[in-house]
Amino acid sequence: MRKSLAFAERVGRGLPLHWSSTCNLVDTLLARGHVQEAWAVAEEHRFAPPYPSTVVLPDPRSVRGRLLLAVGRTKDGINELEAAEKAAAARGHHNTVIAPWGGDLARALASEDPRRAAELAVSVRRRAERLGTDTAIGEALRVEAFLATGKQAASLYAKAVTYLAESPAAYEHAAARVDYGIAIRSAAELDRGLALAESCGADGLVERARKALDQLM
Repeated sequence: MRKSLAFAERVGRGLPLHWSSTCNLVDTLLARGHVQEAWAVAEEHRFAPPYPSTVVLPDPRSVRGRLLLAVGRTKDGINELEAAEKAAAARGHHNTVIAPWGGDLARALASEDPRRAAELAVSVRRRAERLGTDTAIGEALRVEAFLATGKQAASLYAKAVTYLAESPAAYEHAAARVDYGIAIRSAAELDRGLALAESCGADGLVERARKALDQLM
């Protein structure tokens, strides 16, 4: 991805290819748990408003909102994700995989506004079911599980694992396995999640799985 970004920069900063390459690299680094590296890439490549008028995939507002949350700028992250919500509505974009603002916003609002977080989770689930892919539905179930507790959370995580195991989204499958293992306090599920996380280079998720395993001992 770094080579793709270097090529895109030679083609021209500010062009759709450069935005898309930056967006993909930042999102991948976040998934791997390399938050400061993701921030450095965003700063170097001016990954911030104003955004291009052309369609960029994945959605840059969603990814920047996720980045801001990851570095601890919660309020700014929420504002960015709400801007992503408005932009998606204006364009009629409802794909929860390429514009994942809804899930991240629901998680961010879980403590301060649980009612809105729950409404967002329901909306994400409905849009995911309309899209119909295993990745979209599995990720929507993970959002609902995050907001739930006890047996309900465990059941939702189990369903998320079932869908994501059939999807090409290796990181999301690994994350769901780890979430499920933590929810049911299962070393076997955590081991599965750990192996998947290691296979896709998700260092942050690997560390989380290992800590959860240590706590079971």
